[in-house]
Amino acid sequence: MKQLLSRFVRGESTGLVAALVLSLFLAAPQAVAETPEEAITKRLSEAVPGLRVDAVKESAVPGLYEVRTNNRDMIYATGDGEYILAGELLQLTDQGVVNVTEKARSGERADTMAAFGDEGLITYPATGEQKAEIDVFTDIDCPYCRKLHDEMDRLNELGITVNYYAFPRSGPGTPSFTKYESVWCADNQLEAMNRAKAGEKVSQASCDNPVADQYQLGREVGVTGTPAILTEDGNMIRGYVPADKLAEGLGLL
Repeated sequence: MKQLLSRFVRGESTGLVAALVLSLFLAAPQAVAETPEEAITKRLSEAVPGLRVDAVKESAVPGLYEVRTNNRDMIYATGDGEYILAGELLQLTDQGVVNVTEKARSGERADTMAAFGDEGLITYPATGEQKAEIDVFTDIDCPYCRKLHDEMDRLNELGITVNYYAFPRSGPGTPSFTKYESVWCADNQLEAMNRAKAGEKVSQASCDNPVADQYQLGREVGVTGTPAILTEDGNMIRGYVPADKLAEGLGLL
C-alpha cells in the first residue's frame, strides 16, 4: 500500500481508469481534535516522508477534501486522512458527466496564468473583432506545433487571438531552447517565429528574455507535451486541433 502511494508521489498516478482508494492505517487516534488539513497532512506525511501537502480544501462531495501535493497533482482524502482517492472525481448530472477534478484544475490554471501576466508573449492578434483568446505553449521544433502554426491565418480570421508561451520540450540549454530565445530576441518576433516554424534558419540572438520563466510556468500548469492550448477559463486542450474544430469548441462556429 505504501509502495502504491509512493508511486503517486513520483508522478505515476494511474488516472481515471484505475483510480485508487487507499486506507493508510498509520496514525493512532488523536487525543486532541485535529482540523481536516492537519489530519490529512499528518497522515500523508507519515505515509510518504517525501510528500509535501501544499493545500487542502473542501471538495464538491461532503466529507471529501481536495489535496494539492508537491507533484502538482490533485488527490482526495477524507477529513481524518484515513482514506485517499487518487484519480478523477466525476459528477453525474442531467446534462451528462462532469469531470470535477479537471474543473478544479482549470480554475487553478486560470489563476496561475493570470498571476503570471501577459508581458513577454509573442501574440498573433485576431483579424477584426476578437471573439476568443487562447494561450498556446509551443515548441518551435514540434511537428504538431508547426501544423497548428500553419493554420494561424485561419485562427485569426475566425476572431481568435493566439498568445505563444515558450515550452521547448528538451529543456534549458538545448538547441530548441536557444532557438526560441533567438526568435524572442529578434527585431521582428512574428517574422522570426514564422520562419522558425517553417523550418528556416533564424539568426542567433541573445537578450534578457522570458523563455525560461514561460517554460517553468508551463510545468506549473501541467504542460507535458506540445502544443498545449489553454482557453480563457483555464481548460487545457492537449495536442493539435484543426482551426475550425477549435473554433467550434470555443462556440464560434
